[in-house]
Amino acid sequence: MKKNTFFYLGKIVSRYSFKGELLIKTDSDELENLKKIKNFFIEENNSLIPYFIEKCLIHKSSLLRVKFEDIDTEIKANQLLKKNVYLPKKLLPKLQGNKFYFHDVINFKIIDKKLGEVGTIIGFNTQTVQSLIEVKTETKNILIPVHDHIIVKLDKKNKSIIVDLPEGLIDLF
Repeated sequence: MKKNTFFYLGKIVSRYSFKGELLIKTDSDELENLKKIKNFFIEENNSLIPYFIEKCLIHKSSLLRVKFEDIDTEIKANQLLKKNVYLPKKLLPKLQGNKFYFHDVINFKIIDKKLGEVGTIIGFNTQTVQSLIEVKTETKNILIPVHDHIIVKLDKKNKSIIVDLPEGLIDLF
């Protein structure tokens, strides 16, 4: 399977029970839709392997509690810890307006209303409470919060995101 036809959903972060249940930390805020998925693809040795779901529940706010078929012991569950989880891109609903999927805007330009072109999106940091856009400028890397007050316009045609950065944000880096 070609990895470019999949999107990163999250990471298996811990075991939940001695019967093989696992917790997946996701980047999604649409967990309810994920409960209906029949299988997740787990990255192993640079390949995506389908794991069929026996049970999937929401655990706290950003975790999925998953029981995979044939994973029924702590030993088998341990082998999946810290592995990345993917889903086919075709499962993603189309987004409107300024909404975007993180994987869709990698290499887009960030253009500030006052400063002009700031740099290029190289990734996203979702390990914090507020997701951050990682931007490579000419001299350094900076982080920009993903927030409706900052993101003014998504321009898919020109592969850019227009932002209104708070004064002094770039100077912090």
